[in-house]
Amino acid sequence: MSPLLNKKISIPYIVLIVVLSAGITFGITSFISNKKQSELENKLNANNGCDYSVTRLSGFKFVKPLMFIDEPCEGSNLATTEQEINTIIDNYKKFNGVIATSVYLREYNTNKWTAINDEEKYEPGSLFKVPVLITYLRMNEKNPGVLDKEITFNQHFIVDKNVAFKDKGIEFGKTYKVRDLLRYMIQYSDNNATILLNNNIDSNVLLKLFSDLGLEKPQINASHYYFTVKEYSLFMRALYNAAYLSIDDSEFAGELLSKCEFKEGIRSGVPNNVSMAHKFGESGTSAEMQLHESAIVYLKGKTYLLTVMTKGKDNKTLAKLIGEISATVYKNMLSM
Repeated sequence: MSPLLNKKISIPYIVLIVVLSAGITFGITSFISNKKQSELENKLNANNGCDYSVTRLSGFKFVKPLMFIDEPCEGSNLATTEQEINTIIDNYKKFNGVIATSVYLREYNTNKWTAINDEEKYEPGSLFKVPVLITYLRMNEKNPGVLDKEITFNQHFIVDKNVAFKDKGIEFGKTYKVRDLLRYMIQYSDNNATILLNNNIDSNVLLKLFSDLGLEKPQINASHYYFTVKEYSLFMRALYNAAYLSIDDSEFAGELLSKCEFKEGIRSGVPNNVSMAHKFGESGTSAEMQLHESAIVYLKGKTYLLTVMTKGKDNKTLAKLIGEISATVYKNMLSM
């Protein structure tokens, strides 16, 4: 037996040990508690003013479907990508006659986003074909059979557009089902197919789409309508979330968009084996051309939405700019 244990220990000494032990325990517990509290406060402070906002679809009696969940603050994980994109844009402004560029990027693995120059307004051009597509699919959900309705191309239309990127189009005198016209409109960006569809669209369904997304309703016969890059991205987000159309119709829309023939923009910065659902649009005048593209890039485990809207002197240059931005985003997504 230890000599120390053979010795008698006085009661005051025992009391002192108990008090000291309690004090140490309390101190450790207090330290841990304060540390947790401090961590919680730091998290709350870091999220100050950045609470998630929820957008729901109204107009139903018993349900209010979820559309979007957004954090107002931009994602810090995309800060490096944003910086690199800004450098590319600055160089194109200095040396290539680019007037304005706006970018919206959302990475779906974390749902973080970032935007550049997101107050600038642009004419969408053929990007407007995506809300037309969504409207027709919505019309078909309400009245099954709309996609099988036949329309004859028997009137020549004056298309007041000089486009730099042309593809296939419908043939005069032939009759097409609506689903086929949608394919020509999206896959080949055919303006004659689009005009036929616009002439037969339910404008109330189109206007409700804009209202449901919180966008200003377009004047149906107006010659101009404008989007910010963030506003336009709502259409692609609604499709990816299957939040506005049924899952099957959202999938159908995504499949059509995946066949878009435009290769000079976002696609040029992404390998061909990576799937994309995308649409491009041309607009503007000879003095100020505009080229835009919005794409959902299905990178394995890191799907992302990239929308780029541009103004400049030459659409071929703007396409190269969009391609460089796309390549930078793709590279950084791989390394995240």
